[in-house]
Amino acid sequence: MVVGWSACQRPSLRPHTQTPATQALQQYLGHIAAFDTALLQLRKAVATGQPIAQQQAAFAQARLQYKKLEYLAEYYSPSLAKLLNGPALMEVAEYDQTQRQIPPEGLQVVESYLYPQAYATAQRQELLDQLDMMRSTVKSLERAAATIQLTDAHLFDAARLQLFRVLTLGLSGFDTPASPNAVTEAAASLRAVQAVVRLYAAKQPAKLHVLNQRFAAAQAYLRQDPNAVTFDRLAFITEYGNPLTRELKATQLALGIPFFKEARPLRPDAATFFEATAFDASYYAPTPGQAATPAQVALGQQLFFDPVLSGNGQRSCASCHQPERAFADGLAKSTTFDGRGTVARNSPSLLNAALQRTQFYDGRVLYLEDQAAAVISNPDELHGSLAQAAKLLNSQPTYQGAFAAAFPDSRAEPLGEQHIKAALAGYVRSLVRLNAPFDRYVRGDTAALSASAKRGFNVFMGKGKCGTCHFMPLFNGTVPPAFERSETEVLGVPAQASLHPRTLDADPGKQQVFGIEWQRHAFKTPTLRNVALTAPYMHNGAYRTLEQVVEFYERGGGAGLGLEVPNQTLPFDKLTLSARDKRDLIAFMHALTDTTNLHRQRPKRLLHPPAVVSLSRRYASTRN
Repeated sequence: MVVGWSACQRPSLRPHTQTPATQALQQYLGHIAAFDTALLQLRKAVATGQPIAQQQAAFAQARLQYKKLEYLAEYYSPSLAKLLNGPALMEVAEYDQTQRQIPPEGLQVVESYLYPQAYATAQRQELLDQLDMMRSTVKSLERAAATIQLTDAHLFDAARLQLFRVLTLGLSGFDTPASPNAVTEAAASLRAVQAVVRLYAAKQPAKLHVLNQRFAAAQAYLRQDPNAVTFDRLAFITEYGNPLTRELKATQLALGIPFFKEARPLRPDAATFFEATAFDASYYAPTPGQAATPAQVALGQQLFFDPVLSGNGQRSCASCHQPERAFADGLAKSTTFDGRGTVARNSPSLLNAALQRTQFYDGRVLYLEDQAAAVISNPDELHGSLAQAAKLLNSQPTYQGAFAAAFPDSRAEPLGEQHIKAALAGYVRSLVRLNAPFDRYVRGDTAALSASAKRGFNVFMGKGKCGTCHFMPLFNGTVPPAFERSETEVLGVPAQASLHPRTLDADPGKQQVFGIEWQRHAFKTPTLRNVALTAPYMHNGAYRTLEQVVEFYERGGGAGLGLEVPNQTLPFDKLTLSARDKRDLIAFMHALTDTTNLHRQRPKRLLHPPAVVSLSRRYASTRN
């Protein structure tokens, strides 16, 4: 939550001080009042039964008013912003043992009454009740706004995050799933941010003039083709979006306004989120911002490929996460430790696994350290013991030296379980790969993408609606622009690949973790980076090709295929993609492949001598 990052750093401002920040706060309060008025006008249109076109126009106006205040509402009052503009999906609090379902509310719920078809007359009171709840939330937002003490640093931080929000969520139609106004709303968001930064014109007139030109050019392009289906998102991002966010950073530097120093997933001073160093994987470590040292990464690499951690000394992490296969294994489900069956789920790629809030398909752990421990102790996977492995490694001089170099502050204590976990996690956090052809293209290499892949990106972010779950630029379920939360979805994946499936896959998914029935069959949204190398697909490996996966989504997931999936979060309706759309979409996904240095991941030699393997086998024979 952004307010949690920096609220404690706000110095007090006297209310009468007319700084740009205090003027921006006055604007914000005015926008809240205007939004409330727009909601009232929409309510009147609904209550009096005006033609649906007029109700839709009133709704569109209300959303445009919301976009003027969104940047500060999301920054300072994210819970209220969610009530006003969150997804129209039922929720259940994960630690609520009563499993009380929390119905959605806000603009996206209102949208579902007005688009794509008008609501029935019998539903009018439901819609009016929704609008009344929203107006109550607006009053809460107004009260919260009155307590804000805004500074220049917070204002520019909120503006920067809003630009990233527009480029990811806004342009993908994340909050306009049924209405056609995503592009128009993006322009409104930019106008709101522009109005705020203009307040600094007197301090740096030349710099603000350049920034205003960037804003004007971006808005002109958005107005040029406001059609959410045909709009060229790739051209907008490369020619207008990236230059705009870069210029905003340059302006902040020119004004002498500091960037926040705290650890965040997306670095506070990133000029664009396509830069190679824009993301900080160490944010997701148990101690945010504490990156592994090169010695720790090297040790983790040794342990990852060394079968010493397994119960029989024959299986390593790399057995199921092979660098040649983008750290997957090419199987629907890996073979179990005893060789008699398969594990419960498909082995996911570990490339960029560090850039997400939760681990495993069901999101049951937060940290890579805990993921490593769970895999090592799992009887079907490595069937090992961290405690026994630590004893074994302590007996090997080569490993003793490697651990001493990796953890010099721990020389007084023996090598322990926490050191093994930290080293393995440090290695996996080093497997960030963000230099695919797509990345090179958006950084300026115009030859990096084929024409088909360019079109495919626009399908991905537009009519394919892929970008509403696989969020750019990580293309996983970690939600921008804060990248604090990794989402799970119920897709209705069948037990076997078929256009006429008979059974839903039985895996309960996240329901097995928290016991919440509404989360049955919910799985974390994985990354699509390197997806061309990691077949087969889905948590159960049901689909062998990307073509099959695209067809699954084309038909509306499990429910669209005729399965009973009452809690499916994927829209049931068909996408109506053309054959070329599908080919282009797959071409784009191939352009997310980055195999940089994968051929160098296997160590030329392991630290342990062959005797260690026999020790491991002796441990396996006596552990039970």
